[in-house]
Amino acid sequence: MIESVIASKTIIVIVAFVSLFAAERLFRAASPPKSPRRLFCNGGLWLLTILISPLIVVPLTAWGVNNTLWTRPQLVPETALVVLLIDLLLLDLWTYFVHRAYHRVPVMWRLHEVHHRDEFLDTTSAFRFHAGEVILSACLRLAPIMLLAPTLETVILFETILICAALFHHSNLRLLAPLEKAASLVFVTPSIHWVHHHAVERDTNSNYGTVFSFWDRVFRSKSKANRRLGMKIGIEGAEDKGFFALLLMPFVKRQP
Repeated sequence: MIESVIASKTIIVIVAFVSLFAAERLFRAASPPKSPRRLFCNGGLWLLTILISPLIVVPLTAWGVNNTLWTRPQLVPETALVVLLIDLLLLDLWTYFVHRAYHRVPVMWRLHEVHHRDEFLDTTSAFRFHAGEVILSACLRLAPIMLLAPTLETVILFETILICAALFHHSNLRLLAPLEKAASLVFVTPSIHWVHHHAVERDTNSNYGTVFSFWDRVFRSKSKANRRLGMKIGIEGAEDKGFFALLLMPFVKRQP
């Protein structure tokens, strides 16, 4: 059962990635850097995630689903749909607060900084996460899973939505302004998330939403800045690093 659900997730993610990867090259918003180095870095980090997911992330998720703090009663289809939507909202709300913690807790930021060192954004940036962050995020997600007691299918559906949303809002896709403005009222769009990657600290520490954009408005973490195509992406006062340096970066002692 779990194998077929994961296979469906994999197919959906691959189709979303290939589609957006092609679309952002046909309808690009900003000119990408000429050096392919960042693509190799992002691809290498993604490969590590692919390797550790079946060994750590999937077993952790399955363990959480099988060890919830309570058991839900059987629901009729109409009620089940409402509960599913509530589950997805609450899981995304949890993701919002975890993302915010990655920016505020120094130990967590050391891992998340690898993602923000990218000096350009496209679909590959959505997979640019340190393996330590992937594992820690899977551990932290056990809390809402065990409290909410969702089905495994619900958790994997949310993870699929999460990855597809990340592919979309990291993409270098040029959208029609009215379409992006309308979509941004509910969902995180490239114009919102690119500001989060702006190499200015006050913008980096804002716009934490992943799927739904309204959490930033509710919790007053929305940036007042607007996306500009020439805005510098990355971390203020820092440069990107190579693949092996990125892997070691969270564990290297920093200069005071």
